[in-house]
Amino acid sequence: MRITKSIQPFLNLCIFYLIINILLRSVLFFHPITQAGFSAFEILKIYFLGCISDFFVFVLMSSFLWLYLLFLSDSKYQKPWGYFIFGILLLLLIYVSCFNTILNEYGGVVPTIGISFIGLKTLLFGLLLFLPSYRKQIRLALFSVTVFLFVLIIVQNAVSEFFFWNEFGVKYNFIAVDYLVYTNTVIGNIMESYPVIPLFLGVGLITILATYFIVKKSKGYLDQIPSFKEKLVILGTIALISIVSLIAIPAISKTENSQNVFANELQANGIYRFYLAFQNSELDYFKFYNTLPKEKAYAELKKQLPGITGESTLHKIVANQKEIHKNVVLITIESLSADFMKAYGNQQNLTPFLDEIAGKSLFFSNLYATGNRTVRGLEAVTLCIPPTAGESIVKRADNKNKFSTGSVFKQKGYNVKYLYGGDAFFDNMQDFFQGNGYDIIDKKSFKAEEISFSNIWGVCDEDMAKKAIQTMNEEAKTGKPFFNHWMTVSNHRPFTYPENKIDIPADSKSREGGVKYTDYALRAFFNQAQKMPWFNNTVFVIVADHCASSSGKTELPMEKYRIPALIYAPGFVQPQNCTKLMSQIDLMPTVMGLLNFNYQSKFYGQDVFKQDYNPRAFIATYQDLGFIKDSVLTIISPVKKVKQFELVPLPSTSESIQVKYEEKPMKKMRTDLISNTIAMYQTASDLLKNKKYQKLN
Repeated sequence: MRITKSIQPFLNLCIFYLIINILLRSVLFFHPITQAGFSAFEILKIYFLGCISDFFVFVLMSSFLWLYLLFLSDSKYQKPWGYFIFGILLLLLIYVSCFNTILNEYGGVVPTIGISFIGLKTLLFGLLLFLPSYRKQIRLALFSVTVFLFVLIIVQNAVSEFFFWNEFGVKYNFIAVDYLVYTNTVIGNIMESYPVIPLFLGVGLITILATYFIVKKSKGYLDQIPSFKEKLVILGTIALISIVSLIAIPAISKTENSQNVFANELQANGIYRFYLAFQNSELDYFKFYNTLPKEKAYAELKKQLPGITGESTLHKIVANQKEIHKNVVLITIESLSADFMKAYGNQQNLTPFLDEIAGKSLFFSNLYATGNRTVRGLEAVTLCIPPTAGESIVKRADNKNKFSTGSVFKQKGYNVKYLYGGDAFFDNMQDFFQGNGYDIIDKKSFKAEEISFSNIWGVCDEDMAKKAIQTMNEEAKTGKPFFNHWMTVSNHRPFTYPENKIDIPADSKSREGGVKYTDYALRAFFNQAQKMPWFNNTVFVIVADHCASSSGKTELPMEKYRIPALIYAPGFVQPQNCTKLMSQIDLMPTVMGLLNFNYQSKFYGQDVFKQDYNPRAFIATYQDLGFIKDSVLTIISPVKKVKQFELVPLPSTSESIQVKYEEKPMKKMRTDLISNTIAMYQTASDLLKNKKYQKLN
């Protein structure tokens, strides 16, 4: 009984944490985004191994609780020790408040946090020292606050995991780590996307009720605080269990090895997944992935890029006709999955404008995004390189002076700009584009009267369209051709936009509304553009940055990477549906091919109309790297894992386009395609690591 009371706070909080996680798994299990069936064995693993993992994670999380509990005692307030300790705390508070300390060297809010913490500790110790008759009540209040904070973190984490699953269909991953960096934008997005007052009230009510019952069940610990000897026994036990936890947690995570990705995600502990994502924000390809001898890797690459020599992608692009220096406007559309468009079978009329001009354009109907984040899409159309492991190049420190579409256009005498309706600081876009020679027009460039509507992501796409027209009019006056890259923002949660623009109410906050409003804004842009003298001398390139959702039954569900792309230039580009398999990285080299550009290229992306083009596509997460070729999807992953899937066509919602495929695991792997895959990703990683993908002087 005595032992039970000594660990009662731990037991009660642990039981609460396990119950919350069981409920969370059940909610996610039946969530509409969880598009998979589960065997009895998978369900057993999800709940049984998931709960064991949760327990060990809680053991490590509770170390702060034990640290607090172990320092609870009455003896330290006895004379003279109580006065001595209080004096030390008081002197320390005076020192950090009045003198230059190590806290000041860190700058920022660190000194304020340090002073506040020491000040609070001094105040509380003083109250417990000088008010012995109220010591029990004060200690109970502090204990209640401590339990409240633990319960709040547990509840808030469960809510966060739910919303993360609702958005991405997975437990915490690399994206969650990213969100910590851009806290203001993410919190703003939550505030605008969800009913935060009921949500916060619900979280608060659950936390208060749970705290009440846990404190009621656990306050026996305060009535009879363990002796020093008992605390040593508790400390030793907790240390031992913690060591076991450090071994058990990664061991259990290795059992997340089902072919059903959802089963693995549901079994996983979200907090541990977050830790892994934080640790693996940058993945060293040569440490975690299969490799080939360098000579063989570049020999394999040469089969794809015949003109290269040595350890480089440098090759010469030669046109048969005179160069054409038309303006180029590249529009990357936020989260525009292919299946939003009529051509891919959608019957909701969400993209009437894009549906209309697709028939008047060079339409690429078999094109795949390289990733599932905006920075991946920007990387693909700007650097035309396969998606390398870890974070996008846009977000890396070494992201400047790369060989880019902008550098090629600058060589040809173009003005080069990046247009974005939000703050280009987000996702490191400003650093990336400025570092690669782009001028930037973003929300900071707007006057107050130019903004009719905005949300946390930036000004609405209509306002950005007007700003783009204004910018292009000014550029046309210079007599130089321009290359402008416009990234839209409105098709993003919270999906808010001006009222009375489309037939979906603005307060519905629906994905369909976001898609349709962006389409409406694009129509407004083109209606204005076609009145301008530069319109007939401009090539418009429209492509999604990535799909609206990336979750699926497999690591890389292909339909979650299919995006629309088109080149619209009436009188210059003949309408055509190009069904060749191609990657997002091929789009801009193809545009340059239409303009008959002659240049030295480092691009992996290719002009798909060249005779030596070999159809293939790249799709990836931050760690699973996929290569599509010959109706086979090859995936390489840490730790030196390789999988292959035969792509079996499924019944299509479109009459002319094959939209979905079953990814059927291959019993006998094609080693040639494995070598192709490794060569592509290995050489890209090698060139970036050794700074061989820099712009040409």
